[in-house]
Amino acid sequence: MSITRETRRESHEQIKPKKSDRKALIMEVLEQGAKTAHEITQALLYRRVIPYYDRNFVSPRLTELKEMGEVEVIGKKYEGRTDRKVAVWKLKEAE
Repeated sequence: MSITRETRRESHEQIKPKKSDRKALIMEVLEQGAKTAHEITQALLYRRVIPYYDRNFVSPRLTELKEMGEVEVIGKKYEGRTDRKVAVWKLKEAE
């Protein structure tokens, strides 16, 4: 195995537990109501769960949660930070 592949695998193994923790934190934030990825990132930063502002802490986990059927997009909202409309996420209600 090459050094690059080994390093990539090691990095992935280190981050795996953090992924599930972050998913739970995102769901906690969404329990308070529908939010954009930016708003979720801001909430996690405010709680000091993430070290700095980066939507990449949230966006991939939202996609995974959507694929798992835990969250859904309910619309779009204009966001000044990006100067465009972005998805609004909420917890999916139990059927």
